[in-house]
Amino acid sequence: MLQLIVLYPQPSDAGQFEKDYQVHLELLHEKMGIPADQRPYKVTKMMATPAVPKYYQMFTMEFPTNEALQATMSSAEMQEVGADAARISSGGAPVILIGDEVG
Repeated sequence: MLQLIVLYPQPSDAGQFEKDYQVHLELLHEKMGIPADQRPYKVTKMMATPAVPKYYQMFTMEFPTNEALQATMSSAEMQEVGADAARISSGGAPVILIGDEVG
């Protein structure tokens, strides 16, 4: 199973990021045709530690094949969602990774 992983740096204003992120998720649902009551993704908030973590939040969405991932990533709808992710990431550009689940 392939995973799209988006790491958001610590935002300059966490409260504003939280508001913007809710709107961002609504955009994802709208553009990708995901029903409002479904979450085919995970959002993980990083916990505070003595050293401030580099990343604030992680978004993960699984894809069954590389072809499905590539088709989604190259769609105009996902390009719009990706541009919005960059817009709301006030702590710097989000880091986008592709992972292959092992085991």
